[in-house]
Amino acid sequence: MGSSGLGKAATLDELLSTCIEMFDDNGELNNSYLPRIVLLMHRWYLSSTELAEKLLCMYRDASGESCDEFRLKICYFMRYWILKFPAEFNLDLGLIRMTEEFREVASQLGYEKHISLIDISSIPSYDWMRRVTQRKKVSKKGKACLLFDHLEPIELAEHLTFLEHKSFRRISFTDYQSYVIHGCLENNPTLERSIALFNGISKWVQLMVLSKPTPQQRAEVITKFINVAKKLLQLKNFNTLMAVVGGLSHSSISRLKETHSHLSSEVTKNWHEMTELVSSNGNYCSYRRAFADCEGFKIPILGVHLKDLIAVHVIFPDWTEDNKVNIVKMHQLSVTLSELVSLQNASHHLEPNMDLINLLTLSLDLYHTEDDIYKLSLVLEPRNSKSPTSPTTPTKPVVPLEWASGVMPKPDPTVINKHIRKLVESVFRNYDHDHDGYISQEDFESIAANFPFLDSFCVLDKDQDGLISKDEMMAYFLRAKSQLHCKMGPGFVHNFQEMTYLKPTFCEHCAGFLWGIIKQGYKCKVQDEVFEFPGVAAGHRDLDSRAITLVTGSSRKISVRLQRATTSQATQTEPVWSEAGWGDSGSHTFPKMKSKFHDKAAKDKGFAKWENEKPRVQAGVDVVDRGTEFEPDQDEADVGETRQDGEDG
Repeated sequence: MGSSGLGKAATLDELLSTCIEMFDDNGELNNSYLPRIVLLMHRWYLSSTELAEKLLCMYRDASGESCDEFRLKICYFMRYWILKFPAEFNLDLGLIRMTEEFREVASQLGYEKHISLIDISSIPSYDWMRRVTQRKKVSKKGKACLLFDHLEPIELAEHLTFLEHKSFRRISFTDYQSYVIHGCLENNPTLERSIALFNGISKWVQLMVLSKPTPQQRAEVITKFINVAKKLLQLKNFNTLMAVVGGLSHSSISRLKETHSHLSSEVTKNWHEMTELVSSNGNYCSYRRAFADCEGFKIPILGVHLKDLIAVHVIFPDWTEDNKVNIVKMHQLSVTLSELVSLQNASHHLEPNMDLINLLTLSLDLYHTEDDIYKLSLVLEPRNSKSPTSPTTPTKPVVPLEWASGVMPKPDPTVINKHIRKLVESVFRNYDHDHDGYISQEDFESIAANFPFLDSFCVLDKDQDGLISKDEMMAYFLRAKSQLHCKMGPGFVHNFQEMTYLKPTFCEHCAGFLWGIIKQGYKCKVQDEVFEFPGVAAGHRDLDSRAITLVTGSSRKISVRLQRATTSQATQTEPVWSEAGWGDSGSHTFPKMKSKFHDKAAKDKGFAKWENEKPRVQAGVDVVDRGTEFEPDQDEADVGETRQDGEDG
């Protein structure tokens, strides 16, 4: 900190006087970091307005032969504050008013030079730091490929880095301070959104892997994400790197032994290296070493540095027994906070395609709970019957993510609707080739691949004309978001259960979200009724020849044949069917459906197969009564922000 001579503690007045005296007659500092540390950390002890008021009192009350020199140094200190932390003088109204009062006092005392030193009129707008959404930058680039399978790892890494940096740079000093002091995210939406983005990326990675039907295809997705992780390391984006590696290291993916057998030795080696890099071993020593070696633009692992701040806060008191500032703690906190706050002014050289940003933003917003993802993993590769101790619930990943768990920001309908509109516009701008306001089934399948387990083409195509309009796609996303995030609303009283994870999809008739194959009826745990899908008339009870074909988001068709079945009881570990490999199940809440009283002794049973693959398993799908809802997370990350500070306003 330079030779301040203050020792380990000092009063606020002593700190300010020492900082002021460190400026020479020309306003230059004498190789000391103390003024910057004090200006960075002052809000830990008093507000910016209170600090400016203290300086104004010192300026006004200065006396003696050297009062002119002392007042000039106070103005040098104020100018230094304005230059190093300009956002405070744009966002803090109390500080702005106090600065204007400072100028008025200088004018009354006849110090014209002092007035020019504390001029804040040329500070750019930092309003983007507190705004939820930003205006969209008009893309001048060509049409973008929005298909995940066709995106190069560097493209995906750059666009994820753009989103990460956009979220990171909004986190202010007071956001970090609030989290460290209170230990929670209450009334801290900016930090909450950043953590939600981290969780969204991690779960999206898992879902993209699990959306593929074969081990070979899942291995290809893992390989792609390992390559994305390598590019993220090149971009020095450690936070997203942690999210990607954490998603791949989660038990829902790490347990897929058959999938791992298709990975090359080189990919496995890279995966291990990436995991070691962000591992918590030695207090994240590998990451800390790599991060310290990086220069220029870089994004740290937020959770690691938040833990550092909390550790310092717990160990050291803010004030000593004689009511002095604990300088040791102030310095320790400033080392970490200086690194984090500097991101607000960091610049990158990325040139994102905003259509792809729009798609990624909504893709990362559509993910499910860890239990749901893990159960799907169990269906794709069931537990080995010879290993009864295999866990039935997800275990902690190798990469620790617990600091970011459980973050579920409250959905903002206005923001969500804006995201959806931007996505739909982006889709049609890139895939409506003849500009007639429609996209084809083939184009839709390309888009749907980015949203694991989204709706089928036939559900969106309400008028069955083989094409999807903007209105149809917009209506679908609005409906899907409402059902996923609001969980059918507070008035929904039914709790439906089913016993398969064969393929998550939506009802062909009512567009209700189904984690499984279309069924004829569902049993509600709360009410003694059987609920039928709309469009299935009561007179059509002979279902032996009835079949429904549904195209999923991964271009694979499901043929479902419905027939009468006898009601059976089952548990999570004892399914009602005897076929091997389908002993794991999930339970979810479904949208309201048409209902009628039905004989308890019978219900409908569906048989399904993949039409465009060789038949491997014929699964009897039965409906039983269980009792757990799924609760998807939500990330409010916005889209369309320009990357230059001057354009952010």
